[in-house]
Amino acid sequence: MRPSSLHYFPLASLFLLALIVLLGLVIFLIQIGLLGYAYEKIGIRREHVFALLLFSLLGSYVNIPVAEMPEKEVLSGQEVNFFGVRHVIPVVEACPRTVIAVNVGGAILPTLLSLYLLVKNRLYGPGLLGVAIVALAVHWMAYPVRGVGIAVPIFIPPLIAALAALLLSRPSAPALAYIAGSLGTLIGGDLTNLDKIQGLGAPIASIGGAGTFDGIFVTGILAVLLA
Repeated sequence: MRPSSLHYFPLASLFLLALIVLLGLVIFLIQIGLLGYAYEKIGIRREHVFALLLFSLLGSYVNIPVAEMPEKEVLSGQEVNFFGVRHVIPVVEACPRTVIAVNVGGAILPTLLSLYLLVKNRLYGPGLLGVAIVALAVHWMAYPVRGVGIAVPIFIPPLIAALAALLLSRPSAPALAYIAGSLGTLIGGDLTNLDKIQGLGAPIASIGGAGTFDGIFVTGILAVLLA
């Protein structure tokens, strides 16, 4: 596998464009004060919102390899449809194997922000319970997709996260929704399903990447607004 094949946008061009358009809408909402106010409620300054979302989107291109699994055969250079979303399978030119990687935009950045919000708002108990609720729901819905890895429906995690946050801690619901939605999706969608990766023919199984990035990115926007 070429090193460059580790770096690719996990969504097909049409869906990547849709996220870019969504980001443009977010910028507009920030300018009129709506989304900026929503993020200020969870402890992020308004001027940092755009940078956070942009880095998350650009960071989805970068995967950091952490392990490998042997495979008899891997898919290469294709697109796979799951729940109406087309996921990109990178081109590989080396021996069959599955690289386990961590996605910067879909795993590292959301995890760091979630931990910051958890400590800042002292949401240890509700945070743990909220993450567990979302993780259990996402794990139940997660589906192994050949060539991609594990995929989950895009809008379900943020909806469950927002509902759980409102039930567990209404005053801190916005921050709790982000924490539960991001960490719950990563744990329930990717980490608890690593044992199902081998045999799917996926050249890269990216934690927070293809299959879950779209849900985590939308969680960063929708869960906070719903809360």
